[in-house]
Amino acid sequence: MNEVISSFYDELVSIEGKSISTAQTYCFAVEIFFDWLNLENKEISQIELQDLIKYLVWRQTQGMDSLTIAKDISALRSLGTYLVREKIWNENYALQLDRPKAEKTLPKVLSVEQVELLLNSIDTSTDLGVRDRALFELIYSCGLRISEVSNLLLQNLHFKERIIWVTGKGNKERLVPFGSQAEFWLKKWIEIRPKFVGSKSVPTIFVNYQGKPFSRKGIWKRFQELETISGVTSKVHTLRHSFATHMLSGGADLRSVQELLGHSDLATTQIYTHVDADDLKDYHKEFFPERKSQKKE
Repeated sequence: MNEVISSFYDELVSIEGKSISTAQTYCFAVEIFFDWLNLENKEISQIELQDLIKYLVWRQTQGMDSLTIAKDISALRSLGTYLVREKIWNENYALQLDRPKAEKTLPKVLSVEQVELLLNSIDTSTDLGVRDRALFELIYSCGLRISEVSNLLLQNLHFKERIIWVTGKGNKERLVPFGSQAEFWLKKWIEIRPKFVGSKSVPTIFVNYQGKPFSRKGIWKRFQELETISGVTSKVHTLRHSFATHMLSGGADLRSVQELLGHSDLATTQIYTHVDADDLKDYHKEFFPERKSQKKE
Protein backbone atom coordinates (compact mmCIF):
# COMPACT_ATOMS: atom_id res chain seq x y z
CA MET A 1 0.00 0.00 0.00
CA ASN A 2 2.85 2.39 0.82
CA GLU A 3 4.38 1.79 -2.59
CA VAL A 4 1.03 2.50 -4.27
CA ILE A 5 0.64 5.76 -2.33
CA SER A 6 4.20 6.84 -3.14
CA SER A 7 3.76 6.11 -6.85
CA PHE A 8 0.29 7.71 -6.81
CA TYR A 9 1.75 10.88 -5.31
CA ASP A 10 4.44 11.07 -8.00
CA GLU A 11 1.83 10.76 -10.75
CA LEU A 12 -0.45 13.38 -9.20
CA VAL A 13 2.37 15.91 -9.32
CA SER A 14 4.15 14.91 -12.54
CA ILE A 15 1.29 13.70 -14.77
CA GLU A 16 -1.89 15.33 -13.44
CA GLY A 17 -0.09 18.56 -12.53
CA LYS A 18 -1.58 18.77 -9.04
CA SER A 19 0.03 21.08 -6.50
CA ILE A 20 2.07 19.50 -3.72
CA SER A 21 -0.60 20.50 -1.20
CA THR A 22 -3.39 18.87 -3.26
CA ALA A 23 -1.29 15.74 -3.85
CA GLN A 24 -0.67 15.44 -0.11
CA THR A 25 -4.38 15.92 0.63
CA TYR A 26 -5.34 13.20 -1.86
CA CYS A 27 -2.73 10.79 -0.50
CA PHE A 28 -3.92 11.40 3.04
CA ALA A 29 -7.49 10.59 1.93
CA VAL A 30 -6.26 7.43 0.17
CA GLU A 31 -4.38 6.33 3.31
CA ILE A 32 -7.65 6.44 5.25
CA PHE A 33 -9.33 4.47 2.46
CA PHE A 34 -6.57 1.83 2.59
CA ASP A 35 -6.92 1.60 6.38
CA TRP A 36 -10.62 0.86 5.85
CA LEU A 37 -9.73 -1.83 3.29
CA ASN A 38 -7.57 -3.51 5.92
CA LEU A 39 -10.49 -3.47 8.35
CA GLU A 40 -12.68 -5.05 5.68
CA ASN A 41 -9.96 -7.57 4.66
CA LYS A 42 -10.24 -6.39 1.06
CA GLU A 43 -7.56 -6.10 -1.60
CA ILE A 44 -7.48 -2.98 -3.73
CA SER A 45 -7.80 -5.13 -6.86
CA GLN A 46 -11.13 -6.53 -5.57
CA ILE A 47 -12.84 -3.16 -5.17
CA GLU A 48 -16.02 -2.38 -7.08
CA LEU A 49 -18.46 0.53 -7.03
CA GLN A 50 -20.52 -0.91 -4.18
CA ASP A 51 -17.39 -1.09 -2.02
CA LEU A 52 -16.65 2.59 -2.63
CA ILE A 53 -20.22 3.49 -1.68
CA LYS A 54 -19.93 1.39 1.48
CA TYR A 55 -16.70 3.21 2.34
CA LEU A 56 -18.28 6.65 1.92
CA VAL A 57 -21.22 5.62 4.10
CA TRP A 58 -18.70 4.55 6.74
CA ARG A 59 -17.00 7.94 6.48
CA GLN A 60 -20.33 9.64 7.10
CA THR A 61 -20.90 7.52 10.21
CA GLN A 62 -17.52 8.80 11.42
CA GLY A 63 -18.96 12.32 11.39
CA MET A 64 -17.40 13.58 8.14
CA ASP A 65 -19.26 16.53 6.58
CA SER A 66 -20.24 16.92 2.92
CA LEU A 67 -17.12 18.95 2.10
CA THR A 68 -14.83 16.19 3.41
CA ILE A 69 -16.81 13.53 1.54
CA ALA A 70 -16.49 15.58 -1.66
CA LYS A 71 -12.72 15.75 -1.17
CA ASP A 72 -12.64 11.99 -0.56
CA ILE A 73 -14.45 11.37 -3.84
CA SER A 74 -12.04 13.64 -5.73
CA ALA A 75 -9.13 11.69 -4.27
CA LEU A 76 -10.75 8.35 -5.14
CA ARG A 77 -11.35 9.49 -8.72
CA SER A 78 -7.69 10.38 -9.15
CA LEU A 79 -6.72 7.11 -7.49
CA GLY A 80 -9.01 5.25 -9.90
CA THR A 81 -7.31 6.91 -12.88
CA TYR A 82 -3.95 5.78 -11.53
CA LEU A 83 -5.16 2.21 -10.82
CA VAL A 84 -6.59 1.86 -14.34
CA ARG A 85 -3.30 3.09 -15.79
CA GLU A 86 -1.50 0.48 -13.69
CA LYS A 87 -4.01 -2.19 -14.83
CA ILE A 88 -5.09 -2.84 -11.22
CA TRP A 89 -8.67 -1.75 -12.00
CA ASN A 90 -10.48 -2.51 -15.26
CA GLU A 91 -12.32 0.81 -15.07
CA ASN A 92 -12.44 3.85 -12.82
CA TYR A 93 -15.44 2.99 -10.63
CA ALA A 94 -15.01 6.21 -8.64
CA LEU A 95 -16.19 8.24 -11.65
CA GLN A 96 -19.69 6.93 -10.95
CA LEU A 97 -19.73 8.53 -7.51
CA ASP A 98 -21.68 11.77 -7.19
CA ARG A 99 -20.07 14.46 -5.10
CA PRO A 100 -22.44 15.93 -2.49
CA LYS A 101 -23.15 19.63 -2.62
CA ALA A 102 -21.15 21.47 -0.02
CA GLU A 103 -23.34 22.70 2.80
CA LYS A 104 -22.97 26.37 3.61
CA THR A 105 -22.56 26.15 7.35
CA LEU A 106 -20.69 28.28 9.82
CA PRO A 107 -17.37 26.80 10.90
CA LYS A 108 -17.33 25.22 14.33
CA VAL A 109 -15.40 27.32 16.81
CA LEU A 110 -14.06 26.43 20.25
CA SER A 111 -14.22 28.85 23.15
CA VAL A 112 -10.94 30.00 24.69
CA GLU A 113 -11.72 27.76 27.67
CA GLN A 114 -12.18 24.73 25.42
CA VAL A 115 -8.90 25.42 23.63
CA GLU A 116 -7.16 25.65 27.00
CA LEU A 117 -8.76 22.40 28.16
CA LEU A 118 -7.63 20.65 24.98
CA LEU A 119 -4.06 21.94 25.14
CA ASN A 120 -3.70 21.40 28.88
CA SER A 121 -4.73 17.74 28.45
CA ILE A 122 -1.37 17.07 26.78
CA ASP A 123 1.09 15.28 29.08
CA THR A 124 4.14 17.53 28.81
CA SER A 125 6.16 15.38 31.21
CA THR A 126 7.16 13.33 28.15
CA ASP A 127 9.31 14.45 25.22
CA LEU A 128 6.61 13.72 22.66
CA GLY A 129 4.13 15.52 24.87
CA VAL A 130 6.27 18.65 24.63
CA ARG A 131 6.29 18.20 20.85
CA ASP A 132 2.50 17.88 20.78
CA ARG A 133 2.01 20.96 22.94
CA ALA A 134 4.34 23.00 20.71
CA LEU A 135 2.63 21.72 17.57
CA PHE A 136 -0.97 22.39 18.57
CA GLU A 137 -0.09 25.69 20.26
CA LEU A 138 1.48 26.77 16.97
CA ILE A 139 -1.55 25.69 14.93
CA TYR A 140 -3.82 27.71 17.21
CA SER A 141 -1.46 30.66 17.60
CA CYS A 142 -0.98 31.04 13.84
CA GLY A 143 -4.19 29.60 12.37
CA LEU A 144 -2.29 26.99 10.38
CA ARG A 145 -3.65 24.22 8.20
CA ILE A 146 -2.52 20.71 9.12
CA SER A 147 -0.59 20.48 5.81
CA GLU A 148 1.20 23.72 6.60
CA VAL A 149 2.34 22.73 10.08
CA SER A 150 3.53 19.27 8.97
CA ASN A 151 5.73 20.90 6.30
CA LEU A 152 7.15 23.73 8.42
CA LEU A 153 10.93 23.95 8.07
CA LEU A 154 13.42 24.70 10.82
CA GLN A 155 15.06 27.32 8.64
CA ASN A 156 11.76 29.22 8.48
CA LEU A 157 11.37 29.50 12.25
CA HIS A 158 12.60 32.86 13.62
CA PHE A 159 12.49 33.20 17.40
CA LYS A 160 14.02 36.70 17.51
CA GLU A 161 11.21 38.17 15.41
CA ARG A 162 8.72 35.54 16.66
CA ILE A 163 7.52 34.73 13.14
CA ILE A 164 7.37 31.71 10.84
CA TRP A 165 7.48 31.52 7.07
CA VAL A 166 4.54 29.38 5.93
CA THR A 167 3.93 27.74 2.56
CA GLY A 168 0.19 27.42 1.98
CA LYS A 169 -2.18 26.40 -0.80
CA GLY A 170 -0.86 26.88 -4.31
CA ASN A 171 2.65 27.22 -2.82
CA LYS A 172 1.78 30.74 -1.70
CA GLU A 173 4.07 31.93 1.07
CA ARG A 174 3.27 34.20 3.99
CA LEU A 175 4.83 35.45 7.22
CA VAL A 176 2.85 34.72 10.38
CA PRO A 177 3.68 35.87 13.92
CA PHE A 178 3.22 33.42 16.79
CA GLY A 179 2.25 34.05 20.41
CA SER A 180 4.18 33.76 23.65
CA GLN A 181 2.69 30.37 24.52
CA ALA A 182 3.78 28.90 21.19
CA GLU A 183 7.24 30.43 21.64
CA PHE A 184 7.61 28.87 25.09
CA TRP A 185 6.75 25.34 23.96
CA LEU A 186 8.59 25.59 20.64
CA LYS A 187 11.83 26.44 22.41
CA LYS A 188 11.40 23.45 24.73
CA TRP A 189 10.72 21.17 21.73
CA ILE A 190 13.72 22.44 19.77
CA GLU A 191 15.91 21.55 22.74
CA ILE A 192 14.50 18.01 22.84
CA ARG A 193 14.28 17.40 19.07
CA PRO A 194 17.92 16.17 18.64
CA LYS A 195 17.05 13.12 20.78
CA PHE A 196 14.85 11.90 17.92
CA VAL A 197 16.69 13.00 14.77
CA GLY A 198 20.22 12.22 15.99
CA SER A 199 22.75 12.82 13.22
CA LYS A 200 20.10 12.69 10.48
CA SER A 201 19.34 15.79 8.45
CA VAL A 202 15.59 16.33 8.83
CA PRO A 203 14.37 19.75 7.65
CA THR A 204 10.91 19.80 9.25
CA ILE A 205 10.35 21.27 12.71
CA PHE A 206 8.13 18.44 13.89
CA VAL A 207 9.19 14.79 13.73
CA ASN A 208 7.74 11.50 14.95
CA TYR A 209 9.29 9.09 17.43
CA GLN A 210 11.49 7.68 14.65
CA GLY A 211 12.93 11.09 13.83
CA LYS A 212 11.04 11.28 10.53
CA PRO A 213 8.80 14.21 9.49
CA PHE A 214 5.56 14.14 11.47
CA SER A 215 2.93 13.31 8.83
CA ARG A 216 -0.56 14.77 8.60
CA LYS A 217 -1.98 11.35 9.37
CA GLY A 218 0.16 11.14 12.51
CA ILE A 219 -0.94 14.61 13.63
CA TRP A 220 -4.57 13.76 12.94
CA LYS A 221 -4.36 10.52 14.99
CA ARG A 222 -2.65 12.29 17.88
CA PHE A 223 -5.37 14.95 17.92
CA GLN A 224 -8.05 12.27 18.09
CA GLU A 225 -6.37 10.93 21.23
CA LEU A 226 -6.43 14.41 22.76
CA GLU A 227 -10.14 14.67 22.01
CA THR A 228 -10.75 11.54 24.04
CA ILE A 229 -8.54 12.68 26.92
CA SER A 230 -9.91 16.23 27.11
CA GLY A 231 -13.54 15.50 26.27
CA VAL A 232 -13.49 18.35 23.74
CA THR A 233 -15.05 17.27 20.44
CA SER A 234 -13.15 18.98 17.66
CA LYS A 235 -10.92 18.64 14.61
CA VAL A 236 -7.41 19.92 13.99
CA HIS A 237 -8.84 22.44 11.52
CA THR A 238 -11.19 23.74 14.22
CA LEU A 239 -8.14 25.32 15.90
CA ARG A 240 -7.64 27.37 12.72
CA HIS A 241 -11.30 28.44 12.76
CA SER A 242 -10.99 29.32 16.44
CA PHE A 243 -7.85 31.38 15.81
CA ALA A 244 -9.62 33.46 13.15
CA THR A 245 -12.73 34.01 15.26
CA HIS A 246 -10.77 34.90 18.39
CA MET A 247 -8.61 37.33 16.44
CA LEU A 248 -11.66 39.14 15.06
CA SER A 249 -13.39 39.20 18.43
CA GLY A 250 -10.18 40.59 19.93
CA GLY A 251 -10.25 43.57 17.59
CA ALA A 252 -8.20 42.49 14.55
CA ASP A 253 -9.43 43.79 11.20
CA LEU A 254 -10.69 41.48 8.48
CA ARG A 255 -7.86 42.21 6.03
CA SER A 256 -5.21 41.36 8.61
CA VAL A 257 -6.88 38.05 9.43
CA GLN A 258 -7.14 37.32 5.69
CA GLU A 259 -3.37 37.76 5.37
CA LEU A 260 -2.64 35.64 8.43
CA LEU A 261 -4.83 32.78 7.18
CA GLY A 262 -3.49 33.00 3.62
CA HIS A 263 -6.93 33.43 2.05
CA SER A 264 -6.80 34.70 -1.53
CA ASP A 265 -10.41 35.92 -1.35
CA LEU A 266 -11.69 38.17 1.43
CA ALA A 267 -15.11 36.52 1.12
CA THR A 268 -13.59 33.32 2.52
CA THR A 269 -12.48 35.18 5.64
CA GLN A 270 -15.81 36.97 6.06
CA ILE A 271 -17.56 33.78 7.15
CA TYR A 272 -15.96 34.29 10.58
CA THR A 273 -17.84 37.55 11.02
CA HIS A 274 -21.15 35.66 10.93
CA VAL A 275 -20.59 33.86 14.22
CA ASP A 276 -23.09 35.00 16.82
CA ALA A 277 -21.95 38.21 18.55
CA ASP A 278 -22.94 36.90 21.98
CA ASP A 279 -20.68 33.88 21.48
CA LEU A 280 -17.81 36.14 20.44
CA LYS A 281 -17.93 37.97 23.75
CA ASP A 282 -17.55 34.66 25.56
CA TYR A 283 -14.83 33.40 23.23
CA HIS A 284 -12.37 36.19 23.89
CA LYS A 285 -12.27 39.01 26.44
CA GLU A 286 -8.75 40.12 25.73
CA PHE A 287 -6.57 40.44 22.64
CA PHE A 288 -5.67 36.97 21.38
CA PRO A 289 -1.83 36.71 21.36
CA GLU A 290 -1.49 37.45 25.07
CA ARG A 291 -4.19 35.07 26.30
CA LYS A 292 -3.67 34.06 29.89
CA SER A 293 -2.62 30.47 30.47
CA GLN A 294 -0.60 28.60 33.03
CA LYS A 295 2.73 27.48 31.62
CA LYS A 296 3.66 23.91 32.47
CA GLU A 297 7.27 23.25 33.33
